[in-house]
Amino acid sequence: MSDTATRLRHPFLLVVAAGALAVSGAAAAQDTPAENQTDDSSEETTIEQVVVTGSRVRRDEFTSAAPVQVINREGSVLAGLSTTKEILQSSTTSGGGNQINNYFGGFVTEGGPGANTVSLRGLGAIRTLVLLNGRRLGPAGTRGQVGSADLNVLPAAMVERIEILKDGASSIYGSDAVAGVVNVITRRGLNEFTFETSQAHTFDGGGERSVYSVVGGLTGERWEISGSLEFAERENLAVGDRDWSSCSTEYLIDPATGDRLDQIDIRTGEPRCFPISNLSGTNFLAHNYIVAGGVVAGMLAGLRWAPQPGGTGVIPGWQNVDNPIDRPFAPDILLNESLISPAKSYTAFLNASYDLRTLGDAEAYVEVLAARRDSEQIGSRQLSLDYVRGSPLVPLPFRTSPVTIAVNPANVALAGQPVVARSLIAFGNDVTSQEVDFIRAVGGIRGDLSFLGDWKYDAFVNYNLAEGSYTFESFLTDRVYNSLDVVVAPPGTSAPTVVVGGVAYTCRVNTINAAAGCVPAPEVNATSLGGTLDQRYRDYIFRPVTGKTIFEEATFAAIFDGSLFDMPAGRAKGAVGLEYRTSRINDTPSEDSIRQNLYNLTAAGITKGDDSVSEVFLEVELPLLRNLAFAKDLTFNASGRYTDYDSYGADETYKVGLNFAPFNWLKFRGTKGTSYRAPGVYEQFLAPTSGFISSQNDPCNQWGTLPVGSIRRTNCESELPGQPNFLASSSIRVDVGGGAAQGLESETSDAETFGIIFQPSLPAAYGDFQVALDWWKIDIDNQVSRIGGAGLLRLCYDDPQFRAGGRYCNFVDPRTPGGTLRVQDNFINIATQKAEGLDWNIRYTRGLGTGTLRLDLRATDYILQDDKLFPTDDFDRNNGTLFVPEWVGDFEARYDWREWTFRYGLTYVGKMDSYEFFGEDPATSPFVLAVNEYMTHSASVRYISKNKWQVIAGINNITDEEPKKFSAGVTSLRQGDGLLYSGYDFFGRTAYLTLSLTF
Repeated sequence: MSDTATRLRHPFLLVVAAGALAVSGAAAAQDTPAENQTDDSSEETTIEQVVVTGSRVRRDEFTSAAPVQVINREGSVLAGLSTTKEILQSSTTSGGGNQINNYFGGFVTEGGPGANTVSLRGLGAIRTLVLLNGRRLGPAGTRGQVGSADLNVLPAAMVERIEILKDGASSIYGSDAVAGVVNVITRRGLNEFTFETSQAHTFDGGGERSVYSVVGGLTGERWEISGSLEFAERENLAVGDRDWSSCSTEYLIDPATGDRLDQIDIRTGEPRCFPISNLSGTNFLAHNYIVAGGVVAGMLAGLRWAPQPGGTGVIPGWQNVDNPIDRPFAPDILLNESLISPAKSYTAFLNASYDLRTLGDAEAYVEVLAARRDSEQIGSRQLSLDYVRGSPLVPLPFRTSPVTIAVNPANVALAGQPVVARSLIAFGNDVTSQEVDFIRAVGGIRGDLSFLGDWKYDAFVNYNLAEGSYTFESFLTDRVYNSLDVVVAPPGTSAPTVVVGGVAYTCRVNTINAAAGCVPAPEVNATSLGGTLDQRYRDYIFRPVTGKTIFEEATFAAIFDGSLFDMPAGRAKGAVGLEYRTSRINDTPSEDSIRQNLYNLTAAGITKGDDSVSEVFLEVELPLLRNLAFAKDLTFNASGRYTDYDSYGADETYKVGLNFAPFNWLKFRGTKGTSYRAPGVYEQFLAPTSGFISSQNDPCNQWGTLPVGSIRRTNCESELPGQPNFLASSSIRVDVGGGAAQGLESETSDAETFGIIFQPSLPAAYGDFQVALDWWKIDIDNQVSRIGGAGLLRLCYDDPQFRAGGRYCNFVDPRTPGGTLRVQDNFINIATQKAEGLDWNIRYTRGLGTGTLRLDLRATDYILQDDKLFPTDDFDRNNGTLFVPEWVGDFEARYDWREWTFRYGLTYVGKMDSYEFFGEDPATSPFVLAVNEYMTHSASVRYISKNKWQVIAGINNITDEEPKKFSAGVTSLRQGDGLLYSGYDFFGRTAYLTLSLTF
């Protein structure tokens, strides 16, 4: 049986189709087929002289050779989606990979924490172009890597519909339209005001959402004005608020018996939460012990020690905890971390127009969007203090040890002195916050060119400005090392002191400068290791630091469209346009970050740069046949764009499309073309930035547990001979920078689509039936990306050539004597990424009783999602692996009866399996690397009063489905034992209520 035939038998489609047949007596179906484009509302919309997303040519019908999905806000609110970002991120077109949302507040993401973006086809947000009313929405965010539109700035209540072009379109829109285009279209012509509020409350607490909005407008003989004011808030959902996220384990299963093989907590007899092992990937946080070299009778006696008051072991008062099972850990502050980070957004939107009655009956128009996002994330911090040999703050058994843990860096007072004890302290929770102000102003004029027949023009300026500030708490390196350099306090000193053995000590800097105000580090003992520290010391070394980000983008464009000439089948039409766009970024981190004074944390310089582009495009549409036997319609469309960037030079793109309808009930459509993505300004000019990833990412942690003869074990042993129990105790430094100096070039892509639309004319008793099936394929070459610090480490240590010529190890510096690592991870042009799939869109509508039943099915079957880093590499087959589901879909049944609407919804994420990807045999491997299908159910009811008020009540995730679980050590995108995948629901069962009043 062919692969395509096999896909047609997928159980998700069969189950839903069978249910539709049972309810309606016929197959149920929908697409937003572009030929007779319908949206997700129950009413048909008549549109005259529209511009369909993906084209600049005006037409009388909503037709397009490219697949366009239209999402109506009315139906989305009924489903409990009250913000535009929720609507976009829940689309099946965005289900092929993770969407960056508030699940990822603790990760380094483009746009900084709190940003929400949309990625179509699993190809990344930077390859998805977002438009607002057909014009680019500028990027917004914080820190140096700002390059995509932040969906937080978009209005919601003012939105009429969202059009998603599921095809590349650089020949129409320019750079970034590689995976597709999202066009958010707002309402116009309002003559009333509507107040709306939406509340969502989780059954288990945490993560509540509130939205309030006012929308309205007025119209006159020559003018109209409309706008909205909106406020949305999402409250914090902590890790400890959900049972499934409150305990990270190794999650190992004996494949023969099904028994758990995890480390066991001797206190509970259950798998240990937050363990340490070579299976790193859990959210372990070390505390309450030291890394030190204790010597007894001239013999090394272990490296890791925890206080044991009254203990009389090898080193009295201390217990050796080299065995990871005995290692103390700190789950309490981990449970306070944000699982879903809180945020508030404020949005104001205004559009207005005025009929000038001149310049071709021209209309002047303005559009203003102003938004603010306040977001924050709660994290946890470990404090690592390095005490040098001879320090009076170190316990006597370790104070003069000849064993060196590390050597202090050269830029501090204790430079070059050997470290004999490193204390690991669970310092507590910290807060990172962002404030992003965004303003977008559009001004233009549009009218007729009567001397050219029906030609029209539209000239406008589109200006976007995002100003953000970001604040986080950090230990300051100079203060930490000042605090560790102590001397006996002078008699009568007023400077802060710490008393050890009856002797008062103060910072050396205090004796040199009476105004220094340094607070000395604590003595190493059970109290300090347990996290109980003098508040003055906390306030001295742990300080808020703030950076600022500005991103500015301006576009000047003029577009002309109209009829070219008459053809036997109708008028040929065309469009031509000119565009100039400039982008500028200026990210200025805190002064302490610039001078590398953040202790074990990011160091970054000023990211500053700009780029500009001049473009011209042309589009033609030719009606070849119309209203003939076996040829009701045959229309050809072609477009091309010439681009000239300051940064890398000129480029050309093209696209051709064909619409063919042999019968009124059967239509075919197809496109073929090229797109491109110019390197973003941050990808070119990102200042050298150093960050840190967890020591758990060290491939050589406890390398002695790896199979004898394995490539990784061999490589680790060559670097760490005689240390099979090696466990990294310092974070891994990752240095990132822009690629302009290396001649970073643009990405190029080829895309093809082919679709079939089936719309039979059925007797009224059988209802209306629509089916659209679209095949699509996108190949991206010369992709701009970073490989990632953790990924580079795995590639290096799994390379048989390793340091003797392995290409990946060129990015990984040799280990320091203490075993620490440093990775170089700049933006480069890597090889290829491919995606291919089938989109199913089915709709069935019929009268039932005195109401109307509608059944909708939308699903995407990903045939392949492949990539490779270098031309000579083999492709990684990612399709169907963890985070990359092969199938995503949703189904909706809706019944409208008088003033009432009843809705049932189902969302679906297919199985994911990474056994083959990681070279594991599920029959013998203890790792759980596959997850089953994931489905959630929802239901809602709406009542619309004749007095212009309505209420919607519903429940999402009725069965309280939890994220699927998998083993640690595969990826850091894990919370508890669950897969951190945006297609899963982290809130749990949630009730929502929406009230609106129009007056």
